[in-house]
Amino acid sequence: MWVGELARRTGTTVRALRYYEAAGLVVPRRLGNGYREYDPLAVRLVQQIRELTALGLSVEETRPFVESLADGRDADVCAAAVATYRSAIDALQERIGRLTAQREGLHERLDSAAGRVRPPLSGRASADPAELVGVRVPACEFYATDGRPVDLGALGPGRSVVFVYPLTGRPGVDLPDSLLNIPGARGSTEQASWFRDHHAELLTAGAERVFGLSAQSTGYQRELVHRLRLPYPLLPDPRMSLAAALGLPTFGAGGMVLYRRLTLIISDGLVEHVFHPIAAPAMHAQEVMRWLSQRARRGLSTTR
Repeated sequence: MWVGELARRTGTTVRALRYYEAAGLVVPRRLGNGYREYDPLAVRLVQQIRELTALGLSVEETRPFVESLADGRDADVCAAAVATYRSAIDALQERIGRLTAQREGLHERLDSAAGRVRPPLSGRASADPAELVGVRVPACEFYATDGRPVDLGALGPGRSVVFVYPLTGRPGVDLPDSLLNIPGARGSTEQASWFRDHHAELLTAGAERVFGLSAQSTGYQRELVHRLRLPYPLLPDPRMSLAAALGLPTFGAGGMVLYRRLTLIISDGLVEHVFHPIAAPAMHAQEVMRWLSQRARRGLSTTR
């Protein structure tokens, strides 16, 4: 077959085939008129090269596999092939280690930068949270820890529970002393755990969806979701977008601006209820569940 036909049948380019020829991997016969003619086996050879390079091997590292096929043997059944696999896996593991270290370094810098956010410069002034009842939630989009975009102004039908908290710590990392001295500021990890433990009951009681939101970065929140195995996503808001949109109360601690703890019940785009203040964060999920159950019972009684 001609070079164009081989390129079409293998989904590659003529330029790549020229490269394989120069490397001595897929060599055609030269006819008297200068044309290159490829043996039918060349299709399998090129496919083998493409499969292995897609797995991360270099073109040169495919040589023992291609030579085995050219000799009529199984490409994987040779000592050189096994050694190449092992070498490629070792190199990949080393690369994963380097990338993981780079990712953690970036997360640390992101946490440090996002944790020292400035107060919102525009939007609604800080208001009494109770005054938010009946207010329509404006478009306010976040990227949740599960990677999905979430617009609190367009959550869809039904009740959504959004519990807003100051911040959570990481194992072995001390929280700022100025935060620990503020009544009600501690307990976010326990609160998130209780919402986890009662998540199914909250949905049964009438919640369509549950979110947690804080001013911490995505990396910080993803670590919490993984460590606590949370069944609901968290919403990172290091720019305090929701505070600007609704006038949610904030406070400063340890050089950071953080949300005061409260929980919003959003129904059909409106704030239906606000829990504030929250005296016992660790038990708050049960308080929300009782409220949802009561609303469900009232709804049933009005339909009878």
